[in-house]
Amino acid sequence: MASITEYYAGKSVLITGATGFMGKVLVEKLLWSCPDVKALYILVRPKAGQTMEQRVSHMMKCKLFDRVREANPDFHKKIIPISSELTQPGLSISPEDVEKLSACINIVFHCAATIRFDEPLKHALQLNVIATQELLSLAQRMHHLEAFIHISTAYANCNRKHIDEVIYPPPVEPKKLIESLEWMDDGIVQDITPRLIGDRPNTYTYTKALAEYVVQQEQDKLNIGIIRPSIVGASWQEPFPGWIDNFNGPSGVFIAAGKGILQKNKRIWRKTPKTTLVYNCTSGGINPFHWGEIEHHVISSFKRNPLEQAFRRPNANITSNYLINQYWILVSHKFPALIYDLFLRLCGQKPQMMRIFNRLHKAIGLLEYFSSQDWEWNSDNISMLMSQLTPEDRTMFNFDVRQLNWPEYIENYCIGTKKYVLNEDMSDIPAARQHLRKLRNIRYTFNTLLVVFIWRVFIARSQMARNIWYFVVNLCFKFLSYFRASSTLTN
Repeated sequence: MASITEYYAGKSVLITGATGFMGKVLVEKLLWSCPDVKALYILVRPKAGQTMEQRVSHMMKCKLFDRVREANPDFHKKIIPISSELTQPGLSISPEDVEKLSACINIVFHCAATIRFDEPLKHALQLNVIATQELLSLAQRMHHLEAFIHISTAYANCNRKHIDEVIYPPPVEPKKLIESLEWMDDGIVQDITPRLIGDRPNTYTYTKALAEYVVQQEQDKLNIGIIRPSIVGASWQEPFPGWIDNFNGPSGVFIAAGKGILQKNKRIWRKTPKTTLVYNCTSGGINPFHWGEIEHHVISSFKRNPLEQAFRRPNANITSNYLINQYWILVSHKFPALIYDLFLRLCGQKPQMMRIFNRLHKAIGLLEYFSSQDWEWNSDNISMLMSQLTPEDRTMFNFDVRQLNWPEYIENYCIGTKKYVLNEDMSDIPAARQHLRKLRNIRYTFNTLLVVFIWRVFIARSQMARNIWYFVVNLCFKFLSYFRASSTLTN
């Protein structure tokens, strides 16, 4: 069997979602590990006042492409942008570009999707399902197509506890749903959305399940593979450890913890005939790492490599008790935010901390379903795929998560958020550590003053309060004496 590098030599690849995080990483990996790939066609739309060409040029200047740029300064010539819009019929690809793609494309990677959990159903359906149908129609016109790879999510079937590498029956026939929603206004759709998605937590997982079914319907006409990644975080090894460029997934929560904004959080669990091959790309059953452990390593990492101008010292505790969680939200989040915003108002500045906390709590609320559930994913196809690779390919295209050292990965992830998301200089770490020491001293001083205040207001002025205080202190003293005596006898 040809190696992966040899297979891609002379091939033309079409990638949707290439300007997103996973798409960019895929583009870089193909250029680096398959240098003889003929061309990478990417679907791009104008966005935020930038033309298609400007977006692609900005993408290629990214640090992500440094090693490719060093090896081949003209790598950009292999990247061919195609103007497209996923919300339009035919993806708004011009007839000339359709002919070009139909004549040359060998492999399609469909990475584009909306990943917003709270996306309105109509929009999520348009981007995740209808756009997939349009791309499949285009793929059927490609004369030399060898594979159509659809990027789904491990949570497409999150209403099941055990998830095999199969396509499950859809919650509703996609065609009927699309036809039904066409005549409804947004208000009606919003009202019926909870009943439509049923036991799924949001429109994202619902529409991704529908998209899998849509892809499966073409398995007799196309060679199809469906990839189901779980949580997408920073890069493990390539192009360098810790690469991340967005606040999605756990990145925003890590940064909030590192800045001292997030102090408490809810408990998080870990977690022959032509046919569609499904690959569950998860680590829970192979190399598990619980969120309680992640919490410890995230905080430890940010204490060693602190973020600049932290609001408080990094600290986050996970609890499964609702009342305790609400108490700490009030004490550790809302109350300090109100005080800080009052301080900003007195200084003539615009208050912002309460707004930041509200956005953070909304984001955590959207993740609550996934952070309080536990799933079992079958990954036999991943193991089968790994066994078919040559030793060289296993090294160059390593996806064996059994080799992943989680503490090292989390350390690199945290450093990556500092360097690449927040654009902070590592040379400023000594100053950031000094800032944390100041925050620690402020906290100790505040706690001391609070104890003195409570003493003066409640205890020093009340005989009953003093009696209770002395009783508690005496009880603690007796307990310590008993513990010391027991330890001596044991020794």
